[in-house]
Amino acid sequence: MQKGTALIVGVSGISGHNLARVLVAEGWTVYGLARNPGKQEGVIPVAADLFDPAVVRQALQGLPVTHVFFCTWSRRDTEKENVEVNGAMMNNLFDGLAGAPLQHVALVTGTKQYLGSFENYGSGKAESPFRESEPRQPGANFYYTLEDIVFDAAAKRNFTWSVHRSHTMIGQASGTNAMNMGVTLAVYATLCKELSLPFVFPGSRVQWDGLTDITEASLLGRQMAWAALAPAARNQAFNTANGDVFRWRWMWREIAAFFDLEAAPYPEQHSPLDARLKDVAPAQWAKIAAKYDLAEADVSKLASWWHTDADLGREIECLNDMTKSRDLGFAGYYDSRASFLELFTLLRAQRIIP
Repeated sequence: MQKGTALIVGVSGISGHNLARVLVAEGWTVYGLARNPGKQEGVIPVAADLFDPAVVRQALQGLPVTHVFFCTWSRRDTEKENVEVNGAMMNNLFDGLAGAPLQHVALVTGTKQYLGSFENYGSGKAESPFRESEPRQPGANFYYTLEDIVFDAAAKRNFTWSVHRSHTMIGQASGTNAMNMGVTLAVYATLCKELSLPFVFPGSRVQWDGLTDITEASLLGRQMAWAALAPAARNQAFNTANGDVFRWRWMWREIAAFFDLEAAPYPEQHSPLDARLKDVAPAQWAKIAAKYDLAEADVSKLASWWHTDADLGREIECLNDMTKSRDLGFAGYYDSRASFLELFTLLRAQRIIP
């Protein structure tokens, strides 16, 4: 199939970085947009702040973009603000691409599609395993806003679209990313080992005992690349998960073993990371970074306690059905244990963790 000219919006994040590797390997021309896009092999950097429409128009002027992959978001204190801010980012992008020969736009969202906003997380009536046919949950959700902007632009400009609803994402990223649970858990395990703290699961009993799944970032990239060109995938929303399932009480032991730790039994009460580490971690991580000559001494650029707490603290089972993708031709699969252990090995090689 003929490849196109891609613009990855949010190329420095976990989904954008891994998508870029897939597209470059498959022979696409790839532009990567971010405030600080950095350097990635095969990617043409485009520096722009999506909050500034004039800067976006100037940065994108004349680029022959055929395929857009929207892999970014910005967090605010309320969902109302999330809707306004993220919607503005998407609108500014389309304004900047007014003259581009767009053929397809892919949007990365997530399982919050079925769980509702962070303010009302898990309060909806969606039942696991989540299917793409599930109606939207009550209340504001910036994912719905982004979808509606894409749908409206597609109708007006005659391009196709796809939406990719990932679960908890694990993988390498070139920049700070709020959704990178794998890095957060690696930092947490390192702190536990260095400070002789028990390696306690920070989430709910439901998550500890129940079945769940995750999304390998490179698998998400492969699904987006497939959907951008496959006729059967046009104008469809897809769940994106590895395809296997596990219980955290098992995975916690596997993660502990990698770091030569003993997995603590489930605590008597919920034990979130943010409350336990937000005041302690900065100074302690700086000491660990100095001791082992690590690449990053600022723990806030690595770990996102609040987001990992949100994922692991859910009081409902979360599984994502992958039947639709498989029926339409995407058969990607990834071993979830490997997702974690491969990432941890890479973080050691990069001197992110000792």
